[in-house]
Amino acid sequence: MQSVTTKGARTGLRERKKQATRAALAEAAVRLAAEHGAENVTVEAISDAAGVSPRTFFNYFDSHDDAFVMADPDVGGRIRRAIRDAPAELPPLEAVREAMAGELADVERQHEVWSLRAKVLRKSPHLLARGLGLHMAEERDLARTIARRLGPRAGTEAAAEAGTEADPGDGAKLCDDADIELYPRLLAAVAGTAVRVAIEHWYAHSPPMTFPDIFRDVFTHLSSGLPQPPGQTDDRPSDGRSTES
Repeated sequence: MQSVTTKGARTGLRERKKQATRAALAEAAVRLAAEHGAENVTVEAISDAAGVSPRTFFNYFDSHDDAFVMADPDVGGRIRRAIRDAPAELPPLEAVREAMAGELADVERQHEVWSLRAKVLRKSPHLLARGLGLHMAEERDLARTIARRLGPRAGTEAAAEAGTEADPGDGAKLCDDADIELYPRLLAAVAGTAVRVAIEHWYAHSPPMTFPDIFRDVFTHLSSGLPQPPGQTDDRPSDGRSTES
């Protein structure tokens, strides 16, 4: 038992060190890009700013561009794993919310870096397009994991009918996109949008609003079915036409 515990501790420390190095590289890349433009920032400059070698850079990122759009390429896998391991009685939306909340715990501490990254992406269309492509891929993987959690008709049975074996891992290979039902797709898309809206609203209103409060409010609206909040009225006429003449 002692050897297992020690090994687990070493593995945890090693993983934290890897995450810290990756974060340092991503932050260095974003700060340099914000100052000089992403197209003018080299792998060597990023590595030097982070205090590592260019060879080490490629242990964490496959390409120069990835450093600007992928703060942590493992985050999607951790979210899917948390959803897969969540208590079975937890509703799907709550399982997704808790998994995402765990990964967003330090957003407030990273406010400046997140803001700089958004500016860098807006100024570099090819990076923005790459980021959107990665987001869509993560969303599909999330939908597959949700489908596996929901059970037969959301993916597992469909995969069996197609003659494939369900993946016992994070569900990434559970079924083809065509075999994922509507609800997992919708939940994955809505959850991603909820996180984006929470971050954007926090940028606009912090302080005094904290990110955890906004994040919680966003998912409260979703879980209640998005009813119109009390005190906010819709002044449009019943036929939907504008009141403007």
